[in-house]
Amino acid sequence: MARFPSREDYELLIYSLPQKYPEIAFSSLRLYTASRGTAILRGVVRFHNGLELRVFEVLDFVVGCISDYSYDVFREQEPIRWYDPQPHPELTELAPTFPHHCHERPAIKKNRVAAPGISFNAPNLPVLIEDCVKLGLSARNQE
Repeated sequence: MARFPSREDYELLIYSLPQKYPEIAFSSLRLYTASRGTAILRGVVRFHNGLELRVFEVLDFVVGCISDYSYDVFREQEPIRWYDPQPHPELTELAPTFPHHCHERPAIKKNRVAAPGISFNAPNLPVLIEDCVKLGLSARNQE
């Protein structure tokens, strides 16, 4: 398993996203120091396809992990998907990525699906960005 990135490497990842992904129209992601070895990442990534990814992460660079997160995907102020690590051991369909899962339409609050690629041990932003790009393509193809 790859080592969790250092704070400096995480900052490079965050602040180079618009250059790496041409689908990104704007990013307000910022990394704030919480203590000597921890930080909070928050902000918004807007895509040319009209989606908005709202990001909140608590990062522990001493342990080398994301200790908590919340990711919300919106289109025109309407939630279309969100990711969280709240455990639902009673839902066997979430077992492959336990406790990571996402909520999606229809019945977004109750409709939980596994979230492949989401983890506490590696940056989730590349997976989330690819997901938003695919969601945008899917929505465009349905129009």
